[in-house]
Amino acid sequence: MLANYLIGLREGLEAALVVSILVAYLVKTERRHLLPRIWLGVAVAIALSVAVTLGLGLQSRKFTFETQELIGGTLSLVAVAFVTWMIFWMAGAARTIGSELRGRIDVAADGRAWSLVVVAFLAVGREGLETALILWTNTQAAIGRDLAPTAQQTAEPLVAALAGILTAVVLGYLIYRGAVSINLTRFFTWTGAFLVVVAAGVLAYGVHDLQEAGFLPGLHTLAFDVSHIIAPGSWYGTLLKGVFNFSPATTVLEAIAWVAYVVPVSYLFFRMTRRRTAASSHPTPVPEGSNL
Repeated sequence: MLANYLIGLREGLEAALVVSILVAYLVKTERRHLLPRIWLGVAVAIALSVAVTLGLGLQSRKFTFETQELIGGTLSLVAVAFVTWMIFWMAGAARTIGSELRGRIDVAADGRAWSLVVVAFLAVGREGLETALILWTNTQAAIGRDLAPTAQQTAEPLVAALAGILTAVVLGYLIYRGAVSINLTRFFTWTGAFLVVVAAGVLAYGVHDLQEAGFLPGLHTLAFDVSHIIAPGSWYGTLLKGVFNFSPATTVLEAIAWVAYVVPVSYLFFRMTRRRTAASSHPTPVPEGSNL
């Protein structure tokens, strides 16, 4: 699924860039003996992210349908908040992330032995926990909580996300080695614009979950129903559902939530992007290593 691959790629690339900056700075400043602390923090962050992902999957099977919908809808809203924060944070921090991380390393390296472990854990763990929550929400939306998922249905979103993360790891290593150079500002702009639409779909799906749980009204009040044109079981219906969480039968409240999210968030995002582009066109000094 394209949405899960892109989320895995984007979140994985953020984490890979963070690790690359941490490792490169320690190597450059002749502090290789501190590298094991970085890898320990990364390992703990990955283990925690995997545990959260498995825990969400196992726990969701023990609830009643209404409870499942209520929890799923709530987590969808949390996932939307995470995605929105991620989009705007990367839009503003792409050029300064290197200098910020190097400052944290200098402070941590002069402190206690576990300080660098914490820096690496927090830097990577945030991405991992965001990815776990977002992927769980997308997977539930793709297979439908009211259906008995088959192994293939549950595996596809996770495989797509894993492929995106592995791609990000390779890109991060190549960037660290200087083998490739990509325009991170452009990359995060395009993926950010795409994720605005993805997040809007997750929000609409979360609203639908809360309607099915009886928490929100209007479950049977439809804004439109194009099921006769876009059949839910067709390949294009499945594609739209998997990537954008599009539902052929959309309630009025879902449609309102989608529009109410896309319009202001898109406006603010592209406004920030234009300001950043205008600022980068001036000959202001750029911190060393900020292209990572």
